[in-house]
Formats: sequence, structure tokens, C-alpha cells
Amino acid sequence: MSGGWNTIESDAGVFTFLLNNLGAHDVQFEELLTLEPEVLAALYPVYGVIFLFKYPTDAPYAATDKPLDGTFDHEAAERIFFAAQTIQNACGTQALLSVLLNKDREGDGGSTSAGGEGEGAGIDIGKSLREFRDFTMVLPPEFRGEALSNSELIRDVHNSFAKSSPFVDETQRTSGEPEDAFHFIAYTPVNGTLYELDGLQPAPISHGPCGADEFPVKVMDVLQRRIARYEMSEIRFNLMAMVRDLRVRAREMGDGEALEREEQKRRDWQFENALRRHNFVGFASAVLKGVVGSKLSEGGDGAYEEVG
Repeated sequence: MSGGWNTIESDAGVFTFLLNNLGAHDVQFEELLTLEPEVLAALYPVYGVIFLFKYPTDAPYAATDKPLDGTFDHEAAERIFFAAQTIQNACGTQALLSVLLNKDREGDGGSTSAGGEGEGAGIDIGKSLREFRDFTMVLPPEFRGEALSNSELIRDVHNSFAKSSPFVDETQRTSGEPEDAFHFIAYTPVNGTLYELDGLQPAPISHGPCGADEFPVKVMDVLQRRIARYEMSEIRFNLMAMVRDLRVRAREMGDGEALEREEQKRRDWQFENALRRHNFVGFASAVLKGVVGSKLSEGGDGAYEEVG
């Protein structure tokens, strides 16, 4: 392994199994196709959301004195998990951890991380991530980012969901047209405050008081304002919510149909994740050669003879 971090897709199935493979229990992601607060509230308990957007290149992104929305809370970085982003291609996993590590049921924010309301306020993040969190919380944000980049567990799990790319498009290197860059950030209520956690910013961004029951309305207001800063033609956004495993709720309610739907969704996600990792070049080549061989054996007109 080269030690680098590969790009992963913004997909609920990818992020759910990434959570599970990191050791977190009874938690998943759901993709949101609307900014209606009621849709998010229906998934309660909601631990946070991850937002993907086009990285702006027409102006400096990282603020130094005041963000475009909200206020920097430098002291919060000492109380909650916030890490500076020090590596490329890992912002999705870093956003995931920004929510997850602030919801540790046994950690400092366990009982109050979602406003201190409801039994679903915390997550069992597992032994490995709990040890990572406990180790890094004594460090400043920039060193937390370095610790994350050097974590073999987190990097290996992240890279296990990288999409296979057997072909290299040389035109992308010489066309002169810059590729659009995208960035993940997290929003989560921690100790009664709605925080925006973005490793490219100098500190957590506070968006004011927020309990678990207020989170759907307040976070959607923030996202609406953020999206409004883009041109109307820009629609490349993605929003996923980190919620309690929906199978748990189905079992608690005795809803067999809902449970089967969720189990089928997991099976579909597993199949899709396997396809993402598989390189089909060899398979396609074997099929093509088989077709050509079959045609030639049938006495083709010679059109296939040039195929190597």
C-alpha cells in the first residue's frame, strides 16, 4: 500500500458500511433528497448530517476572522472532536468522524452530545475509535488531523471503499480545463449548540443554540442559506443523515415489512459496494474474446480476424 487516501463516493451504502467497518454499532446513513425539516425529523434520532458541495474557487475558502455564516468557536475545539484537514481525498471520512466521535455514548459528550435529550443521544462507536478519540482529544486540531491521516485502521477502511479505476483518462491531464472539486462538511448538535465542523476552517463554527428536537429545522435553515450563495444553475449537492439503524426501530415497533425493506436495502448496498471495488476489465476482455472466437468458429466473414 502506498499510504495514500483514495476518493470514495458520496453514497449512503458506502458510508453506512464504512461506519460499521470502523466498529460503530446500530448506526447508518440515509440520503436526503429534500431540505424539508419534516423528512429529517422522521428519522429521529438524528446524530448529524454530512453535506457535499462544490468547492468554491472564485474566492478564498478558509476564513480567518469571521465565517460567512455563524461564528467561530475556538474554545469548542477543546471540548469536542474537531480536526484540521491535513490530507486530500479524506474529507468524507473526516466529516463522518466529526459527527461520530462527538456522539460517543461513553465519551465526554455521550449523554449530552445531541442536546441531552432521549435515549438515542449517543452511539456505541466501538473500542478502536474510542481509543483514537481519547488519544486525540488532548491534542490541538492540527495534530488531530495528523493523527487521523496516520491511522492505518481508518485509512484502510476508507480505501476499501474506493472505486476501481482501471483506465486513466489522459485528456484530463492536458485539456487545460480545471476539474471541479467537491468538499464534505458535517453539521451536528453538541452540548446544546449546532456546530458546523469543517477541517478546512480554523475552528468549529457555531450556529447558535440547538437541541436534538430542534436540529432538523435549524440545520436546514443553515443549509438553505449556504445553497443560496450559489448560482441557481448549480445543483450538485448531496446530503446524508447519520441516524440510528432503521432496523432497530423496525424491530422495536414490530414492523416486519419495514424490517424486510431495510434488510433488503443492506443486501443491495453490499452488492453495490462489491461492484465498486471490482475491476471488470479482465471479465470484459474474456467475454469479448469468447464472442470473437465463437464468431470465427462459425465461419465469420473475416471482420473479426484483426482482433488481437
